[in-house]
Amino acid sequence: MINFTLDSEYIHLIQLLKAVNVVENGGEAQAVVSEGLVSCNGVTEFRKRYKVRKGDVIEFLQYKIVVD
Repeated sequence: MINFTLDSEYIHLIQLLKAVNVVENGGEAQAVVSEGLVSCNGVTEFRKRYKVRKGDVIEFLQYKIVVD
């Protein structure tokens, strides 16, 4: 599990994936979201600009990201 501390109101989903180093670059982040490989709070998320907020749980492959 990866804990991510959010310093602002939200972070875009693709930015979060890059920030916690589960993808190598922005292009890969966009691709995995577009392919439906990422879920937010148990729901598959296809929006790259989805606003992740405190309390959200993001899952991608074997990674589980908890946003504090």
